[in-house]
Amino acid sequence: MKNKVTMQDIADHLHISKNSVSQALTGKDGVSEATRALVKETAERLGYVYRKSRRGRQNEAAASPASTDPSAVLQDGGTIALIASDYAFSRKSFFGDIYLSVDKELKKYGYELVIQSISPEDAEALRLPAFLENRSVDGILILSHITTPYVQAVLDTGIPAVLIDHHHPSLQADSILTNNRFSAYEGVRHLIELGHKDIGFMGDIDYSPSHYERLEGMRLAAFEAGIRLREDWLIQDAIEDSSYVHGAIAQMQERPTAWFCVNDGFGFMITSALQHLGVKVPQEASVVSFDNGYLSQVCTPPTTTLDVNRRLFATYAIKQLFSRLQNPDQPYTEILLPTQLLVRESTAPPPGREEEA
Repeated sequence: MKNKVTMQDIADHLHISKNSVSQALTGKDGVSEATRALVKETAERLGYVYRKSRRGRQNEAAASPASTDPSAVLQDGGTIALIASDYAFSRKSFFGDIYLSVDKELKKYGYELVIQSISPEDAEALRLPAFLENRSVDGILILSHITTPYVQAVLDTGIPAVLIDHHHPSLQADSILTNNRFSAYEGVRHLIELGHKDIGFMGDIDYSPSHYERLEGMRLAAFEAGIRLREDWLIQDAIEDSSYVHGAIAQMQERPTAWFCVNDGFGFMITSALQHLGVKVPQEASVVSFDNGYLSQVCTPPTTTLDVNRRLFATYAIKQLFSRLQNPDQPYTEILLPTQLLVRESTAPPPGREEEA
């Protein structure tokens, strides 16, 4: 049986880039009208499956241009793709909750979910899944960070897409995000209100803009409190590995009385490392982390953390994707979801503070 024709096939046939084919087929600027016409004629002649026209007709039939009610959009059902990196899918305690919630939400409206993990090799080579090359899905949910060039390649297909827990200034797309700055601000403010002034940070800000924003929230809380953070206590290129975290803390001649961690994994590892080094948590050092995943709950002591409502990600992502399907020319939107500070046994006043009181 003959394989479906892809955009790469059209590009190879015409000796042009795949990006130019995408621009021509999706109506974007960047190619001449003559090239656009040639690409469309070649696509038709080769039998390229292009679903936008069918979906466009359904969009026009939607009840109200301003409506974002999923039940009013594309009522005949369809297929939505969810893609994420191998690393994101490996974090089952966090992202697993999100894609399971997405699947349940889509089923309410008669939609099927196709899930695809993107390997580092595929991301580097900008290899898209066949269902994106063939445009055999109606919309895309992109979960967490892959790489910016790869996400751009996905967006260049012209299939409506929504980013979940990720954004970037160069990516023109709707995004559903945690309010990372204000949430981190709240977590660090909790430490400051307990009396901590010597506060460290553990995370990898290069991994995702979300992680960078959490450091910014920490800086804002410290700035408002008149606290000068020690840069050597802000570990911004950390590796999420127990040996690395233990080594980073062990080599410090002086240590913070509190740590703010970019996620629960780092929170768990810092608590373990401190205890292995003879530092009592929270009597001698407090720990705050982010996400309220499994590790924050099984840690000893349980970790004070910022709770992220995963089901809200699914609800708002699908609502925004259906809104985009219905109104493809509307302005791009970023929706910030709040978190809740869950105070557990890993935080307490710094050593000597209770005696002073």
